Amino acid sequence: MDNQSSEQKQQGGLSVDLESLFSGSTVDENTLLEMAQAGVLYGHKKSRKNPHFDEYIFTTRNGIEVIDLAKTVKAIDIVAGFLKKSLEDKKSFIVVGTQPSSHDAVMALSQALGNCSYVTRRWIGGIMTNFSVLSGRITHYKQLRDDIAQGRLDKYTKKEQLLMRREAEKMERKFTGVENMISIPDIMFVIDGSVKGHATAIAEAHIKHIPVVGIIDSDDNPQDFTYFIPGNDHARSSITWIVDRIISNLKK
Repeated sequence: MDNQSSEQKQQGGLSVDLESLFSGSTVDENTLLEMAQAGVLYGHKKSRKNPHFDEYIFTTRNGIEVIDLAKTVKAIDIVAGFLKKSLEDKKSFIVVGTQPSSHDAVMALSQALGNCSYVTRRWIGGIMTNFSVLSGRITHYKQLRDDIAQGRLDKYTKKEQLLMRREAEKMERKFTGVENMISIPDIMFVIDGSVKGHATAIAEAHIKHIPVVGIIDSDDNPQDFTYFIPGNDHARSSITWIVDRIISNLKK
């Protein structure tokens, strides 16, 4: 490696010498450096590790799990291949990432997957398991939104108009990203399975026998996913790097 790539990388007090740590890695040097700079290799503290994640840990440094980047790169190719084939088969998707660090990546991946549905705020319980009821609420929201835009609330009192506008604002926050869903998605993509609310989303997908794909860290359970990418799922730079790589593969 050159001088730059052999520098020690710092994150959260963890010092990693890439040259000594990944000597003999099957990942090319430029990719390895990019991933290190993005923080893709950093897992959580060893005490938080899910026991099913063991095989994706390269080593532990200062109590922090270091993820095997060769397996990350391989998994990205597998996941991208699955998503690309699913796109060709006209499958529908929903992308879930409610933590702020994932919002931009969620939007980018949603666009790459045919402007599919997405959730960046709070997961709405029942999206997958009670869609018929949810779709009725979405229809009501869209009608109310159109009524406001077309000035159809003028026939109501000022108080009634105020209440309806507040209702529309509340539903906008709730339904943005899923307002165009016409059926239950065929595939769910989740960024970080341990985030509050994401476990519910994954459980609903399992109930409906829908494949769950995602980016997961050392505190997640790989058994919850059909396909997954082991990597830092809480840092914006890492999530962005992984999603950009997926999107690049989709375009090939």
